[in-house]
Amino acid sequence: MTQSLLNGANSASGGSADLVAFPGANQRAAIVSFDRRELSAILRVYGQMVASGEWRDYAIDMLKDRAVFSVFRRTSEMPLYRIVKDPKLARRQGAYQVVAAGGLVLKRGHELATVLKVFERNLRAADNG
Repeated sequence: MTQSLLNGANSASGGSADLVAFPGANQRAAIVSFDRRELSAILRVYGQMVASGEWRDYAIDMLKDRAVFSVFRRTSEMPLYRIVKDPKLARRQGAYQVVAAGGLVLKRGHELATVLKVFERNLRAADNG
């Protein structure tokens, strides 16, 4: 019935109908995300920083070109730090980076564990303070 309605509409208006294929679930562009191991390492550091009172909230963004784990001191403010996974940079500079609130890249590397060590000094300072 739908086909006959389309044909009727086409002949009445004198135009032709173009079929537009929408991407299916398997055709959608893949998004970059943190895998279980990466997320576990990030959440371990996050938990330590929350326990020390440094961080209070987080957000995860999974985009076409990168995944971002943002940490906040307060929910209503800009991210204090962003942990970014960008696979396009994996061969050259390393897929992982920690970016400060002002946009300064604090640490960049091929291994997430190495990049997350930038927060160890913050943890030691919080424990001693």
